[in-house]
Amino acid sequence: MARMKYPWGSFLKKIAVIAVPVALQNLLATTGSMVDTMMIASLGQTEVGAVGLCAQFSSLMFAGYWGFVGGGMLFFSQYWGAKDDDGINRSYGLTLTCMMSVGFLFCLLAVCFPETVMRLYTDKESIRRIGAEYLRIAGFAYPLTVFSMAMAALLRCTGKVRIPLWGSVAGVFTNIFLNWVLIFGNLGAPALGVRGAALATLIAQAVNCAVILAAARRSGHAYLLAVRRHFRWSRRFVGIYLKKCFPIICNEVLIGLGNMVINIVLGRQPEEAIAALAVFRTIEGLVIGFFAGFSNASSVLVGTEVGAGRPDTAFARAWRLVYLCQGFIALLGTAVVSLHTPILNLMGMRGESFRLAFGMIVIYLAFGIIRMGNWTQNDTFRAAGDATYGTVLEIVFMWVMVLPLVCVSGLVLKWPTLLVFAFCYADEPVRYIMMQVHLHSGKWIRPVTPEGLKALRNWKPDHSRTGETE
Repeated sequence: MARMKYPWGSFLKKIAVIAVPVALQNLLATTGSMVDTMMIASLGQTEVGAVGLCAQFSSLMFAGYWGFVGGGMLFFSQYWGAKDDDGINRSYGLTLTCMMSVGFLFCLLAVCFPETVMRLYTDKESIRRIGAEYLRIAGFAYPLTVFSMAMAALLRCTGKVRIPLWGSVAGVFTNIFLNWVLIFGNLGAPALGVRGAALATLIAQAVNCAVILAAARRSGHAYLLAVRRHFRWSRRFVGIYLKKCFPIICNEVLIGLGNMVINIVLGRQPEEAIAALAVFRTIEGLVIGFFAGFSNASSVLVGTEVGAGRPDTAFARAWRLVYLCQGFIALLGTAVVSLHTPILNLMGMRGESFRLAFGMIVIYLAFGIIRMGNWTQNDTFRAAGDATYGTVLEIVFMWVMVLPLVCVSGLVLKWPTLLVFAFCYADEPVRYIMMQVHLHSGKWIRPVTPEGLKALRNWKPDHSRTGETE
């Protein structure tokens, strides 16, 4: 049987419609973070390290609510493909409720117990004191951050990918301007240092949410503002939702806790290493920002087809998306390495801090192509209804392989920082091989809609079929 020619032109256009706005939004956010870091760097490396560790607490919150984002996008995209308006509204209401619970919990911890939080991440008293000042204010931004992420997930899955971009544009520029005003005391404002950066973050998140809501209302979005329809849950629906979300939640929470342990180990390295790590995390956001566009495209383009009962199209898109993502990450990584000197100099890295930051970048990008391939495959599996396979692999390898290597090398053997850092990614190549086998088996296509279930009965994966039309 002759292989069908794949319609790359129309496929790439579909990817671009979703991936480009998401990538731009994340690029803006990363640019804002870089400007933040540069401004805070003028205060000193201790301040950079403190705010960087606060960002790791935010990452733990991200792990707490991202499971619901992943589960929500599974339902949003499949119900969107099946044109089930009631399913979209109910799944959004349930997703929002679960996510906001996480946001308010972390707000409480940051505002009321900032010293305790910082004590977990570092043994450096000067860093702990500055970080606590930052968290007391920035903690109020956490529920707003979570709310904006929930809205963005729904809007992207229902064809309104530009609205979150407008919110991000407004939020980032607000943050940069207010940082300049409040950190250094410009335009007659008091010079608040890191507290000014935290206050700027809070106001910027409020602006982001306000712009998204206003733009959604102006566009007449059928789901985001249909509040009365968001909370009509049946016991059966909640059960199905939680059953699909539970593996994803377990994955994000356990991986988040694992990353917290890693950050605790790295937070006990010399101050130069802590400052280098803070700068690295900002640059890492640039790579993840581009990747997130492909990840969202994968979730929507694959999940929609699974929900609509077109498994051939979903399968053909999935493995191509993975390899496209890896190719773009390779190009981006080459660009970052080439420009590392001006980037690190602008962010206040000198001497040993510069050497460590550059080493982290090289190590990360060496593993990045494989890492982002694993991430894209896992998001694809989730959107198609298989929330278990990638989850189990990631959790097992994190706790059985990565954490023992990092903890023993960093806390017991006291090996060099860069070697400890490299162990954070030791599991990626092994998982990639196992994920590839699962991807090409097609066993991850598990619909939640009647249309999808009907189409799956006699379906088998075939690389010669595309299911696409120009």
